[in-house]
This record gives sequence, structure tokens and C-alpha cells, in this order.
Amino acid sequence: MNYEEFGFLNQQLASMLRDGIPLEGALAQLCQSMRRGRLRSELELLGDDLSRGTPLDEALAARRLPRLYAQLVRVGAKSNDLPGVLVLLADHYRRLSSVRRRLTGLLVYPLIVLLLSLGLSAFLAFVLFPMVQELLSGLTGSGVMLPRGVVLSAINVAAPPVAMVLALVVLLVALGVPALRRKLRWRLPPFKQASLAQLASALAALLRGGCTLDDSLAMAEALEEGTPAEAEVARWRARLAQGYGQFADMTLGGRLFPRFFVWLVDSARDEMAAGFDQAAEIYAARAEHRIEMVLYGVLPVTVLLLGSMVLAQVASLGGMLAQFLQMLGSV
Repeated sequence: MNYEEFGFLNQQLASMLRDGIPLEGALAQLCQSMRRGRLRSELELLGDDLSRGTPLDEALAARRLPRLYAQLVRVGAKSNDLPGVLVLLADHYRRLSSVRRRLTGLLVYPLIVLLLSLGLSAFLAFVLFPMVQELLSGLTGSGVMLPRGVVLSAINVAAPPVAMVLALVVLLVALGVPALRRKLRWRLPPFKQASLAQLASALAALLRGGCTLDDSLAMAEALEEGTPAEAEVARWRARLAQGYGQFADMTLGGRLFPRFFVWLVDSARDEMAAGFDQAAEIYAARAEHRIEMVLYGVLPVTVLLLGSMVLAQVASLGGMLAQFLQMLGSV
């Protein structure tokens, strides 16, 4: 889902509802201006269900929309403040869009460098190297012994593309396996900062939308299913049920969430939504800063490392050609 588009859509939807347009009519107008895709199809079906008189809870349950979004829309409808809740959701998804765009850049640029290096390396190993090898095999067939350096050069030429393919496979597996991706995003520093901002933003939106703290934590636990944060948030709920109302008391003994995060939320005291909102803003900024630092550091190192591997291939091919010329001289 394009979070930027989704946030803008909810901002428009809130404005239409404030102008007195019914929800099903507002959805129909918005869908006409949207491009074709799954989001438009889901919203069109939601509007059709509402037009037929289907209750909002049932209509939302039948649609494939984000769980946080569906929950807050229900709460906003029950509290007669759906436009206000939609504005909160618009801010939340715009914030997620900004962080996701930076994270995508963090992954895309090294991937492009890796693919380009792999293409050049594969050309050297599987196109140019066989041509040189064929020339040498013609000499060895004439009775000239193949030097040991030629064998070592062949290994040096073949090794870089194999290593690059392995690196590419590891990267694709980390991105393509949902369970592994959910765990890694709470372990790798830039992704952890972004995950902290995302969770804080979701909790702030839930609390400001009218959900109780326990219901908000239950939704956060569901959103973080399969991640290390799931067990941590479940422990918060358990301590809340035991009577620990302050956030610092709820999170006491936890190791996943930084102390600074806990302090930001707890400093708001009774205005816990404001504390989560503040934590979301700060950790989103920290995530963007960390991503920029990683890009400035990792990308040049990646270029240097892959470039060195390609240069090693070129040097090995040059050595083979030099030996080829020596063999011609001996013949």
C-alpha cells in the first residue's frame, strides 16, 4: 500500500464528512479520482456495502484494510468523531510513508550496485574468461603444460560472481520471508528506530481516537504479531492489569525498548497519547538520520568492496593473458 496516497485520501475523506457528505458518497467520489488498484477496489466494495445498508462493523470486517485503520474507523464512528479520527490516521500514514521511503532507499541503492557489479563480474567470468581459456587450451593441446598460475587465476575469476550471488540470495531471503523480516526489523538499528516510531505513532493514534489504554495495547500487540515486540507489549498489558498505570512501571524490566523511549512517553504522565506522539516524532527523525548515516557509510564501502572484486577478476584475466603470451614465446 502506498502510505502517502492513503494518508492524503483520508485527509480528503475527513473534509468531505465535515461538509456533510455521507461516508458511502464520499468514498464513491474519492474512488473516481484514484488509480486502479487493490486499495481502490477495497474502498469501492466498502462503499457498495454501506450503500446497501450493511453496518459499518460488518462492512469493515469483510474488507482487506489495515487492522489499525479498521479499528480506529469503528471507534471514530461510535464516538461520532469520524472526521477527527481520519485526520489522525492521515497523519499516522504520512509519517509511516516518510520513514518507509528512506528505508526503501537504504535497500535499493546497495542492491543496484550489487546487481551492476554482478552483471560485470558474470561477463568477465562466463564470457571473457572462456575465450582466454580456449586460447590456452589450444596451446596445452600442442604439448605445452598448463601453468599453476592459470588455475589460480581461474579460481579468482570464478569466485566473485559466486560470492555476489550468495549475497543477493541472502538479501532476497531476508526481504522475502515475512517471519524473518519481522524479526530483523527489530534487530537492525535503522529498522529498529523506524519500528519504534511506527509503534508509538499507532498507539498515539489509538489513544487520541478514543480507545482505552488496554485496548490500544491489545491492538499494538496484534500489529506486532511475530516480532520481538509482541511479547513485550503483552507484558505491558499484564502489568497494567496488575495496577501499574504509569508507563515507566509497565515497562520496568524490559530490554527491547530503550530507556529514552520510556522516558519520552512517561514524561507526559496522564497525557500518554502526547508522550507516544512525541516519541513517534523523535524516533522517526532518528530513523531518517540513522538511514542517511548508513547510506553515506555503507554505500561507498559496498562500491569499494564490489569494485575490488571486479578489479581482482580483471587482474587475474590480465595475468592469464600475460602467461598466454609467455607460452607463445616458449612455443
